[in-house]
Amino acid sequence: MTKEEAAKRIIKLRELINDYRYHYHVLDESIMSEAAADSLKHELSQLEDKYPDLITPDSPTQRVAGKPLDKFTKVTHGKRMISLADVFSEEEIKDWISRNEKLIPGGRIAEFFTDIKMDGLACSLKYRDGVFYQAVTRGDGLVGEDVTLNVKTIQNIPLNLRNISLSSGRVARVHRPLGPSVSGFPLIEEIPSEVEVRGEIVIFKKDFERLNELQRKHGEAEFANPRNLAAGSIRQLDPRIAASRPLKFIAYDLVTPDSATWKEAYDKLRAFGFQTSNEDKVFSDSEMKQLFQYIHDLDEYRKGLKFNTDGMVIKINDRAVYDKLGIVGKTPRGAVAFKFPAEESTTVVRDIVISIGRTGAATPVAILDPVSVAGTTVRHASLHNADEIARLDVRIGDTVIIYKAGDIIPQIKEVLVSLRPEYTKPFDYEEALREQYPELKFVRPDGEVVYRVKGESSDLILKRAIEYYASKPALNIEGLGEKNVEALIQSGLVSSIADLYRLKVNDIVKLERFGEISAQNLVQAIDESREPKLAKFITALGIRHVGAATATSLARKFQSLDGIVEATEEELLSIDDIGKVVAESILAWFSDEDNIKMLTELKELGVIVKDEIVTNLPLAGKSYVVTGTLAAMGREEAEDRLRELGATVTSSVTKNTTALIVGEKPGKSKLDKAAKLGIALMAEEEFLELTRGEDRL
Repeated sequence: MTKEEAAKRIIKLRELINDYRYHYHVLDESIMSEAAADSLKHELSQLEDKYPDLITPDSPTQRVAGKPLDKFTKVTHGKRMISLADVFSEEEIKDWISRNEKLIPGGRIAEFFTDIKMDGLACSLKYRDGVFYQAVTRGDGLVGEDVTLNVKTIQNIPLNLRNISLSSGRVARVHRPLGPSVSGFPLIEEIPSEVEVRGEIVIFKKDFERLNELQRKHGEAEFANPRNLAAGSIRQLDPRIAASRPLKFIAYDLVTPDSATWKEAYDKLRAFGFQTSNEDKVFSDSEMKQLFQYIHDLDEYRKGLKFNTDGMVIKINDRAVYDKLGIVGKTPRGAVAFKFPAEESTTVVRDIVISIGRTGAATPVAILDPVSVAGTTVRHASLHNADEIARLDVRIGDTVIIYKAGDIIPQIKEVLVSLRPEYTKPFDYEEALREQYPELKFVRPDGEVVYRVKGESSDLILKRAIEYYASKPALNIEGLGEKNVEALIQSGLVSSIADLYRLKVNDIVKLERFGEISAQNLVQAIDESREPKLAKFITALGIRHVGAATATSLARKFQSLDGIVEATEEELLSIDDIGKVVAESILAWFSDEDNIKMLTELKELGVIVKDEIVTNLPLAGKSYVVTGTLAAMGREEAEDRLRELGATVTSSVTKNTTALIVGEKPGKSKLDKAAKLGIALMAEEEFLELTRGEDRL
């Protein structure tokens, strides 16, 4: 076969393989056996190996996973990726319609477009001259991460929009612009030079069940739910992980080229070869009864769908009207997400702990026996305030019905009083505050339902939290001292820890305390903290009673942030230096809605906490105290180095201390205590040898 003949053969093979891919992965049907398709792929691969200059980026052979990345690159979206406001009833939908009709000329919305709300990871795909070249996650809506190598492995995503076109033969195997309209698909005269498609990356239920079956077979932990697994697969730096997972891309928006209606956009998506939910419908303003009936029907049969869904999206079908209505905050006026009633389950309240939020508000949280609700394991539920506890009369030991509001936030719906144990007693909120926070005073302002820390403003609490987050024992972010933090908060640039990662040089340089260089240095220092070690990150969160030593113990025990978030009280108490008070403090912190929201925001903004890799730690079981000034490093760095090697570091000398590390100008009381107890003294040179791996004690 000559090179010219090979080139023609390669084109035909690609067209046939793409035809098979489209039928198999999009239409869920097969036009040939998998073995035959593999044979064609093998022939194509051999020809491309022989003539590498004939390889193109959109060839089916180029879906293979590439080399692992060091990190994800940030990408600014050309058009903001938005989230939708939630509604939970017909009345709320009617109110949404009424509000919009007051804002549009003529006061009438002619048509509504609906589709299933997918439960996955939102992603934007970009094509140039019909060829796929970039995939970007939602991120914070303005800036996402380039995950092209991972997304390229998803089999139902077309690599070349020119390869698929619907015709009388279902799929035409042609290398040309898409053909005439057939079966309701629009006429697309030519492929635009730039195409942007948005959708959700999901894992179908049957594929998820198959994966967990393999996990069980190999004695490994099961995955929690399809959504988390899909998102986690895409956010791995090694594309081979994404390639090994049965991921699907379900399109829901065509950003470019323009479309007159959402229905037209969907038709173009399908004509381009993208898979949609196929649950989309259009309702006129005279068909609202049918729309509400459809919502009701969908709630009944959604459990039989291939994918998980927690609701239905309703949009104004006319995209010109939709766009003119604009955005409020982070949500568009022209669309809402109707959330289906949540699944319910029963469990037992094992404890009630109180979390102090970033505003100083004291929020009670029920600690529950773990139970599965709406596909996730629930271990705690917010009780909101003292009045809500009194209304429910929830007590420690009660059996309760829990549900997820909007399939997201666990709530207690009802106490099953008939199952109440005899030993229970009404929960005394003020007594619990005194027991859990003996050093703090609380006040409940007139007309409010929330107890707050007395004498503490929300700005002051936030200032302390950020200063500690940036301190040397935590993430050690240069430039976030007291004055700079105060300036950032007072300017309104920072209202949470997550806002640190949204700061831009152009915004900071406008403040009195900053010049161009100092603003650049601060943004760079913050950016360098995006991949913290687990123990450092836990320290930085400022959880009450959790310092560097306890954070290290947590990191070694659970090895990942998710492991700590999902820890039970029993698991926490199994750690030697954690008692009931500390365990309750940890549970309360990771049960607080504001804290969980902050962790989610940090992750979306690219803060990826490194897992703890536990190996044979040479100093495990040994305890050290550092006194005086070391020449080679600061005390915090020395203590960190000891902890990394498995040692316990304490502030005072006890009979359990292995050695007292002595620098210049040591503390006399520590030296005297060491002498009295016969504790060995270690000079800085010995310490450096110890931590370098030489002659370890």
